[in-house]
Amino acid sequence: MKVEYTALKRNFEMYEEEYRAAYERAFCSGWYILGPELEAFEKAFAEYVGCKYCVGLNSGTDALILAVRALGIGEGDEVIVPAGTYIASVLGVTENGATPVFVDSNDYLLMDASAIEQYITPRTKAILPVHLYGQSCDMTTIRDVANRHNLAIIEDCAQCHGSTWKGRKAGSLSTISCFSFYPTKPLGAFGDAGCVCTDDMELANRLRMLRNYGSKIKYHNETIGINSRLDEVQAAVLSVGLTHLREMNEARIALAERYLKGITNPKIKLPQTHPDATHVYHLFPVLTEERDALRKFLEEKGINTQVHYPIPPFLAECYADQGHTADEFPKATYIAEHEVSLPMYSAMPVEEVDYVIEMINQF
Repeated sequence: MKVEYTALKRNFEMYEEEYRAAYERAFCSGWYILGPELEAFEKAFAEYVGCKYCVGLNSGTDALILAVRALGIGEGDEVIVPAGTYIASVLGVTENGATPVFVDSNDYLLMDASAIEQYITPRTKAILPVHLYGQSCDMTTIRDVANRHNLAIIEDCAQCHGSTWKGRKAGSLSTISCFSFYPTKPLGAFGDAGCVCTDDMELANRLRMLRNYGSKIKYHNETIGINSRLDEVQAAVLSVGLTHLREMNEARIALAERYLKGITNPKIKLPQTHPDATHVYHLFPVLTEERDALRKFLEEKGINTQVHYPIPPFLAECYADQGHTADEFPKATYIAEHEVSLPMYSAMPVEEVDYVIEMINQF
């Protein structure tokens, strides 16, 4: 049996008629930038997350960059970030001239919220938790720390559309939250797309200017902005996906539960979910001391896997000038060296999941 890591065409085929109707509607409208499709999606997504405002952008990376910029964070400022994450989370900080301050991971493969306070200095302006793999960070602790030190919170929700912390959706627990709609995400566009959500009207208005050349009115540029606008076609596509996000999340959760119950090989450490969180399993990460051997074995059996993320950002070549070493953040380093992501997407057939389980147990 051949098992792809992900198969976006299968996801498309689940709702093909609705997708085709949505992008034909957008194509035929004659209005392709900052129009009614975007306005409708922003309103619906803000309601879904539980925030007052949503601002559609070109990508999740732009969401991070502009969120930091909208908060006035720049040269000389510090932002607390996870040591174990995708580098885009950190690029949002450094692209604005600020300094990332790394915090190690915990047993849930997320930022260790209990360790944040020791890294706060007079230069700290924000905490940037990343809800990695589909599970929310400990937002109770993070919010308590932020409140004590008068810090902003920037949630990176790129992988966790629909996950919750103590019943509240990720993205509604911060000063500003950033979403990616990259095609493989729980809610995916048919290309790059992203947004920010906030309850702060002033922040939302600032972000609308920043995404549109720093302008509210054409040719009246009040601030230095960029071109980062979620287009009408992608907004129409996302509106379709949003109506099915709950069932797509439920499908991934069911597949994950099958993995969790079926995989019994003692060489494989399965992901844990915090009692106060819900997990939507954007990815299904396992840890093993024999990563290369496992991946080779599964590949020989026709099963594709991936690794997230083999080089943590504090060890990335582009940040070598910060002088960090692997032993500074031992848990994040361990995860980077031992993580394997198993096939996981909402349209994945149960038979393929069972085959993966069977082969892993044979390893």
